Amino acid sequence: MLKEERFAKILEILSKDGRVQFDTTAVLLKVSEDTIRRDIEALHNNGLLSKVRGGAIPVIKNPLSFVDRAAYLTGKKEVIALKAQQFIEDDQTIFMDGGTTNCSIAAKLPIKSKLTIVTNNTALLSVLENHKNIKLILLGGSYNTQTQTTEGAKACDEISNYVADSYFLGTCGIDSTFGVTATFAGDADVKTAMHKFSRKTLALAVEEKLNTSETFRICPMEEIAVLITELPSTDPQLDSYRKSGLKIV
Repeated sequence: MLKEERFAKILEILSKDGRVQFDTTAVLLKVSEDTIRRDIEALHNNGLLSKVRGGAIPVIKNPLSFVDRAAYLTGKKEVIALKAQQFIEDDQTIFMDGGTTNCSIAAKLPIKSKLTIVTNNTALLSVLENHKNIKLILLGGSYNTQTQTTEGAKACDEISNYVADSYFLGTCGIDSTFGVTATFAGDADVKTAMHKFSRKTLALAVEEKLNTSETFRICPMEEIAVLITELPSTDPQLDSYRKSGLKIV
C-alpha cells in the first residue's frame, strides 16, 4: 500500500471512529506500528489530525462559547480540579480566569473554605453561592456574552489592585517553546494581568492543549510554577515541559 493510500485510510478511520490507534491501525493496514506513527506524525504536521498518546484524534479547535467549553472534556477537567486542591489553603487570595476548568476547581472547594477569589468568570457566582466564607470579587469591564466573562481596560486595571497568592490559569494553548497562549486578545489581556500580579501561576491544561499554541502569548514556560494536567506526572508527553523547571502534577 502506498503512503498516500495509508494517509487516506487513516483519515477515513478517523472520520468514522473519531480516533485512530497505532496498534489496531497497523494490523488493519498490515504495516508496522512505527510506520503508522510516522504517517500520523506527517498528517499531524500538515494539520489534518491531532496526535495524542497511542494514536490520533480529529483536529481540536478551541470551543468558542462558554456552554461549548463547559461541556468539553469534562472528565479530564474533573481530574485536574482534584489535583489543584492541594495548592489551595485558607486565607489565600486567588485569581481565577474565565477558563471552565476553574469552575470545576471552585465546585470542589470545601464548603467551609475561607478564601478571597478575584475573577472575571461570571459562572463562578452560581458555583460558589453557598460558600459563605469565600469573598468573591467579580471584576468590572466589558461583558463578553460568548465567554460569559468580563474583559477590557477596566478589568485589567482592577486586577492591578490585588496581589494574589496563586493564579489558576486556564490555557487555550501551551507549548514548551512558545509558552502559554490565548485565542482572543481580550482574554489574553486579563490572563496576562493576573499572571503579572500573582506570586505563583499554575497552568491548567488537558492533554489536547499540550504542544499547541494560539495567537496571543501570555508568558513563557519558565514563568509557570506548576503545570496541572489529567495525565500521570511521569507521562512522556510532559517531558519537554520538565526542562523549564516547573512542577508537574
